[in-house]
This record gives sequence, structure tokens and C-alpha cells, in this order.
Amino acid sequence: MVPQLILVTAFTLYPIVMTHVYSLFEWPGFGPLDRFVGLRNYTRILADELFWNAFQKSFIFMAGTVALQLPLALLIAILLNSERLYGRNVYRTLFFIPVVTTSAVIGIVMRSIFASHDGLVNNGLQLLGLIDRPIRWLAQGDTAMIALILVASWKWLGIKMIMWLAGLQSLPVELYDAAKVDGASFWQTFRHITVPLLVPVGVVVLLFSMVDALTAFDLIFTMTEGGPGFATEFMELYIYRYAFTSFAGGLPQLGYASAAGVFFGVTVFLISLVLSLLARRASQVRR
Repeated sequence: MVPQLILVTAFTLYPIVMTHVYSLFEWPGFGPLDRFVGLRNYTRILADELFWNAFQKSFIFMAGTVALQLPLALLIAILLNSERLYGRNVYRTLFFIPVVTTSAVIGIVMRSIFASHDGLVNNGLQLLGLIDRPIRWLAQGDTAMIALILVASWKWLGIKMIMWLAGLQSLPVELYDAAKVDGASFWQTFRHITVPLLVPVGVVVLLFSMVDALTAFDLIFTMTEGGPGFATEFMELYIYRYAFTSFAGGLPQLGYASAAGVFFGVTVFLISLVLSLLARRASQVRR
């Protein structure tokens, strides 16, 4: 286990600890670490409107992708779990392909697909007669957010489908046989057997969906770069700008970016902790 411990320490534990340390300094990322400012970086981010804009946009994006992914992935998993469906393994593979495709590549391709002129989406909608003129998908705040939610949901739909599918295949077959003997319909079986037993799995799927949505930097950066304006400026992009560019003028501000990362990381950790406790409680109730 020594090689694994070395890698985890070097690339996970050490960066986490040093991020907390850097957040207490005014530091551009190079040179001596000698300008200790205490909690000044934290008070500064709390007074920054752009920080709260990125914070809010991150959770709006998360809510949209989770609300779209969870029920759609469950529906697909139910269909692909049916033994009557011919070629279901092929369908599973097709749905899973976007998961293993590089997010940056998807972002670049989707930028062309959602282009205002000659974009595949606009051409398709006009061909179907649903719109009269092209929509400026990535040039308007609301439509840019919608486009990101749609693409991110499609990108990670396959892994959520697999998780739901694993949950469905773990359910006791005897309960469904008993329900069939009692004359229960599909919806009655789904409501009184499938849904209650899938609650623990659902909490886990929800947790992974939230984490995926809050760590979609590469997709967002290549597709919108946080624009138009700051309409799709999420927390990871906000942190990146301050840490590695001269966005605020002058040198990068790695100490300030570290404080923003710590604040956001603690928020996500608390949400994950609550969901983990709910998952454990649901598992106990199921048992």
C-alpha cells in the first residue's frame, strides 16, 4: 500500500492542507510565503459580488442538472433493465459513451453545435418549424445556462443510469413475484416496491450528481468561458481566474483564490455529509 499512500499524500492530502495555509496569506503563487493576512481573504470574498454571483450560479447549474439527470437516468435504467428489450447491452454502451469522452472535447464540439449561425441545434429547430430565427444560445445568459445544463446532463447521464441499474438489479425478485401474484399493476409495483427500496441508491446518485455538477470546470471553460459576461461564471472558474491569471489586474492572487476554494469546499462537504447521513439512515430503514 506504500505507493498508493505516497500518491494520495502527494496529490490529495498535501494540496488540501496547503490550500488552507495559502488562504491565510497574500501570495501570488511564487516567491516567499511571508505576507500573513489571517482571515482578511475570507472577509474579502464575502464582500465580493462576483464571488456570490459564481456561488449562486454554481448551485443553479447543479439544481438544473440534478433535476434533469435523476429522473431521466432512472427511466432509462428501468427500460434497459427489462429482459424483453432486445439489444439492451448495446443501448447501455451508447448511453455510457459520453461519460468516457473528454469533457473539454465535448465542450468544444458543443460550442459549434449551439452556434448562433449554422449550429446543428438551431438548424434542427428551424427545420422542425419550432423557431423562426436562430437562437443565440451561448450569447445570452439564460440560454447559455440552459445549454450547459443540457450538455452536462447528457455527458453524465450514462454513469447515473448504471448506478440506477445496479440498484434495480439488487432488489429482491421475490417481492415482484408476490406483487404479480396479488395482481398489482406496474405503477403499483413501482410506487410501493421499487421506489421505497431505491431510496438509498437515490441518495447516492444524488450525491454523485451534485459533485459532478460542481466540478464541471473543463466543460464550462471550453464551452462558454464563463460568459456571456459572468452569466455562467461558476466557482471553479472564479477560483481559476484569480489563481492562475491576472484577472483582477497585476499578479495572480493564489492566496485569495485558496480562500474562495476553502469556503466553497467546506460548503460542498457539509452538503455531502448531510446526504451521506441520509443515505445511511435510508439503508438502515431498508434493512
